[in-house]
Amino acid sequence: MKAASISDYREVARRRLPRFLFEYLDGGSYDEVTLRQNRIDLDSVALRQRVLRDVSNIDLSTTLFGKRIAMPVVLAPVGLAGMYARRGEVQAARAAEAAGVPFCLSTVSVCPLEEVAGALAQPFWLQLYMIRDRIFMKRLLDAADRLGCSALVFTVDMPVPGTRYRDYRSGLAGAPGLRGSLRRTCQALRRPRWALDVGLLGRPHLLGNVAPVLGSQSGLEDFFAWMRENFDSRVTWKDLDWVRSRWHRPIILKGILDPEDAREAARVGVEALSVSNHGGRQCDGVLSPVRALPAIVDAVGDRLTILADGGVRSGLDVLRLLALGARGVLIGRAWVYALGARGGAGVSHALELLGAELKVAMALTGKTHIQSIWSDSPVSLPTFQHQDNR
Repeated sequence: MKAASISDYREVARRRLPRFLFEYLDGGSYDEVTLRQNRIDLDSVALRQRVLRDVSNIDLSTTLFGKRIAMPVVLAPVGLAGMYARRGEVQAARAAEAAGVPFCLSTVSVCPLEEVAGALAQPFWLQLYMIRDRIFMKRLLDAADRLGCSALVFTVDMPVPGTRYRDYRSGLAGAPGLRGSLRRTCQALRRPRWALDVGLLGRPHLLGNVAPVLGSQSGLEDFFAWMRENFDSRVTWKDLDWVRSRWHRPIILKGILDPEDAREAARVGVEALSVSNHGGRQCDGVLSPVRALPAIVDAVGDRLTILADGGVRSGLDVLRLLALGARGVLIGRAWVYALGARGGAGVSHALELLGAELKVAMALTGKTHIQSIWSDSPVSLPTFQHQDNR
């Protein structure tokens, strides 16, 4: 099957990957109401079609944190991405660098910071959770600083991991020890291409950034146990002072849905936030980024750089979020579907697709550069009414 869209890449990845990996990537929390609503709300945003305008020269480039990027898209952090292709984070980071867009490495990546940095010529972003072990956090921040990471994405909507039924059904969660290992091995053997390329040749299968702390207990079977035991559910806004004192480049808070939380983010002095519900993987039933974004832009858009993520599958979706006020759009599942289907070449092609789709969408709405989307929004009507309770 030749992929012509992100949806096609999803299908190719489903056929190629072991079930436990595909379900981990594709699923959401509980009954996946929010996961579905993210897509429904994006599809509901109507755009203003404009005609008889000179759209012969369209520029997708923009600036984020003082750096010019080829288009307003960022490869979002995705845990375990290194399991979707051989040393997957390295392949994806190289594809992002070649495309001229930022790549963000997850705390719980397979490839460690040093491996990714050694494969690139340009700085990348690091994502961080608040971990109980502050010594581990300090060492990770020090390493990121030493390696020149240009921004820190601090995920704030995961004081505890969400419950994802698909992971229990597939055997990724809730099946420790030999039983779980056998279930995953049987699934992997049904995907021989993956088993050879990643299962055998893609070793070591460790949480690369966490391995110095956990030692031998940092493999796939320890992933969920480590999250449950080490994420700090006591974290408050005051803890950001600790992070800020150790990181002097841009901080992006990821997981903001409420305008008052956005105002608090501005008060504590971060540079940016991402309007996000963790791709529907945390609290089921919360607002989609599309519904939450306008009120947050109204509240702090003049003080912070507003990014957004959740459900993005096309360049048209990117335009929709930009039209609602986002300055950049993070994509997660989209690039990992492509990675799982075709490795780094798939990620490169997925970014080409997003760019081509965004360019066509801009042309048909009469826009020739990214800034014009914000100065004259191509959203036809306010699809969602929002109320900002101050």
